[in-house]
Amino acid sequence: MQNPIIFYKAQLDYNQTESKRIFKQLSLYSILRLSIFVLTVFGIYFTYENWQIAAGIAAVGMASFLFLLSKYTDLKARRNLHKRLITLNEEEIAIAKGNFYDRPDGEEFQNPKHFFSLDIDLFGKGSFFQFINRTGLKEGTQKLTSYLLSNDITQIETRQKAIQELANLPKWRQNYRAVAQGIEVEHSAKSIITWINEYKPFLSKTQYMLTIAFSVASLVIIGFGVAEIIPISIIGYWLLLGLGITSMYLKKINILAQHTERAKDTFRQYALLLNAIENAEFTSKLLKSKQELIQSEGIKASEIFSKFSKRLDALDNRNNFISAIFGNGYLLIDIRNSYNVEKWIAQYGDKVEDWFEVVTFFDAFNSFGNYAFNHQDFTYPILTEEPVTILAEGLGHPLLNPEKRVDSDLKLEEEQFFIVTGANMAGKSTFLRTVALHIVMANVGLPICAKQSKYKPIKLITSMRTTDSLTDDSSYFFSELTRLKFVVDTIENDKNYFVILDEILKGTNSTDKAIGSRKFVEKLVKQNATGIIATHDLSLTEIESELKAVKNYYFDAEIVNDELFFDYKLKQGVCQNMNASFLLKKMEIIS
Repeated sequence: MQNPIIFYKAQLDYNQTESKRIFKQLSLYSILRLSIFVLTVFGIYFTYENWQIAAGIAAVGMASFLFLLSKYTDLKARRNLHKRLITLNEEEIAIAKGNFYDRPDGEEFQNPKHFFSLDIDLFGKGSFFQFINRTGLKEGTQKLTSYLLSNDITQIETRQKAIQELANLPKWRQNYRAVAQGIEVEHSAKSIITWINEYKPFLSKTQYMLTIAFSVASLVIIGFGVAEIIPISIIGYWLLLGLGITSMYLKKINILAQHTERAKDTFRQYALLLNAIENAEFTSKLLKSKQELIQSEGIKASEIFSKFSKRLDALDNRNNFISAIFGNGYLLIDIRNSYNVEKWIAQYGDKVEDWFEVVTFFDAFNSFGNYAFNHQDFTYPILTEEPVTILAEGLGHPLLNPEKRVDSDLKLEEEQFFIVTGANMAGKSTFLRTVALHIVMANVGLPICAKQSKYKPIKLITSMRTTDSLTDDSSYFFSELTRLKFVVDTIENDKNYFVILDEILKGTNSTDKAIGSRKFVEKLVKQNATGIIATHDLSLTEIESELKAVKNYYFDAEIVNDELFFDYKLKQGVCQNMNASFLLKKMEIIS
């Protein structure tokens, strides 16, 4: 696999070069368009007395101008794609240097009632989500979030293989994301799916055939009028008849047009993304299964979406005054276009949700593939059925600077409970979040920050950042008790949870806290829970001598030459060195 930074720098150079090259072509096409326009105007001016030649010049000039405009539009779209790719590669280089704190942080996805989302820096400033997210669609962002929050411990190896395959396709992933960002979609895919699923057609095939007959009759009447076979005034009356027929359906057409106006950009964007998926050659089971979902009757889903997008554009042309008057007056064009939209919905409406889901799946999984590509030194956990939950060598926090990060080995067996003590700032909370992220990332299928790891899949539940709630009129202590009850009740119903607790019962006095914490840990051990609790209360460590499942570990702090020294290493035993008094004196808070 390529070196990420070398790849991003090479792509940055390539896209900058292409963007400059296309800009020169755009300038040339602009000059040519202006020249064609000026030459056409002069040609018509000098030949207007011979209307046949003038009309010919006008036709050639207009055709040439429209051809150049089409080329110009295509080139501009290509240049915009290269410009987005430039931004993506610049962003990757910046993130590799640790500059990612200005990116969307997903704070809106934090949920205090979720199993772990509030506690482990999954969302918010400096969070794992802020670091990993590379989605280009709002729905893709929601899909990515759902995977991170899912606690799904099934089919992990299938997801691992899909992520490994996407990690090996950096150009494809970047192109997919750049295309996804190419259109600003105002309305959600969910609202469009709801509209399509609930839509009731108002036109039949008979009515559509009548529009064809009316159009043919219009051409005949116009031909007879020009040939003066019938009075020319009949052409005007026929126009009014057509507008009258259209007005009978106007209210329903307007409602349909309002919805299609919202949907057209989404379908244009999704058609491009479906095309990218269809043209890729995947080998992993999960990616192939998603690819198969967008195959319909031998026709590519991207072509079906593109066809629908053109039908939506055709209906949108009703906003053009000339088209609205003459198109409806002589061809009943709004009725015909409405029928074509309804026909598509009837034929493919039930498949839209599946196709949308495939697009958002790849948008979300691209973030996982990108993360794996950027962290080739990380390892995919080996799933095991042995009675060991995590057996990791060199386990570290994935967001810490590798040059400063201190890794630890961890062996935590099934139904084993660790009590972790340590001085302030010695690394307890970081260690808890490291273990939590190992579980979340492993369950998603991501490589984890370790030299190697054996892992028996388990779901995660935490109580680390309980807050009081003024809106619910609940105190901090009551909120914490509610959370701890949630933990106990969850494990009562399902033993397959890894519990992480950080300094529980902070809302009561020290004696009551020590007694309560002890009884709570005893309760969890009795439930055969697996997990970790961090605490400053050394009396809690006495449980180790009473309960076989409990093991004591600690993070140490030493005072060397009147300075605090941390090694951030997990050690077996009980911490003996606390540092609160030393820090108070050091900062001259107390004497």
